[in-house]
Amino acid sequence: MNKKLVSVIIPAYNEEGCLQELANRLISVFSTEPKYDFEVVIVENGSTDRSWEILKRVCDTYSNIKGVRLSRNFRMDGGLTAGLEFIKGDACILMTADLQDPPELIPLFLRKWEEGWENVYGVITRRKGTGLIRTMNSKIFYKVAFKLTSGKIPKNASDFRLVDRKVYETVKAMKERNRFVRGLYGWVGFKSVGINMERPPRFAGKSNAHTFVVLDLAFKGIFANSYKPLRLITVVGFTVSGISFFSIPVLALLWIIKGVPFAGFGTLIALVLLLFGLLSLMLGVISEYIGLVYEEVKQRPNFIVSEVYEN
Repeated sequence: MNKKLVSVIIPAYNEEGCLQELANRLISVFSTEPKYDFEVVIVENGSTDRSWEILKRVCDTYSNIKGVRLSRNFRMDGGLTAGLEFIKGDACILMTADLQDPPELIPLFLRKWEEGWENVYGVITRRKGTGLIRTMNSKIFYKVAFKLTSGKIPKNASDFRLVDRKVYETVKAMKERNRFVRGLYGWVGFKSVGINMERPPRFAGKSNAHTFVVLDLAFKGIFANSYKPLRLITVVGFTVSGISFFSIPVLALLWIIKGVPFAGFGTLIALVLLLFGLLSLMLGVISEYIGLVYEEVKQRPNFIVSEVYEN
């Protein structure tokens, strides 16, 4: 019988210290799954270190590993999208290159796939080696994203996942420019299940997920997958208008009975500042959506391939 093929996509940005260890551990895991064939596509995502040089050595060592070099950094979602163009597996595994997504969990993902699950994703229960601010940012993001997307982005869901061919081909056919991979795989549906996992510290190097980069990704992930912030503007508008409508008769009555005291000047200024603050916030939310529409209208590609290297 022909073996099923499992593809693995791994974006790598400045991961020169991790690539060799990553390849060794992947090949070790593959050897424990003799009923499957494996192919690996490592997408070098515009690194400024020796990642591409080391990746070519890895490809020379292992014939089932292919290197794809992008013209610049397109972030992780761009790297994952690029990898979809170079695979043909019956299933696809998405993971990071820093070994915070342990390759040793791949057999567990495969067992769930064999049970009939079509989207098997890691659920992070603990982040080792992560600072307090980053941990708090992640918790807040997932809670907000879960609420605003009606559960389409599960709490603590990772990009580390195994998806069936029909799942990744559906996502591949979606040509939107503002890509948040976790949101896309949540949106398409299919039979999904989460697997609890602890995220270990990165094997080597420094994290590129700085606070402002993570916040930018979080905002894009929420705004690209939910229009509830826009609806919230409408709700706030109706609420403020309602309060104003019912306050006017009461204030008018007080002015008639007690007059208009100058002592209320501070309160008046505070209310004006509050309303202008709300107005600025609303305009900010609208501008974020306009920015997303602007990116879609330009129709620029999600990635540009500079070079492909394979044994």
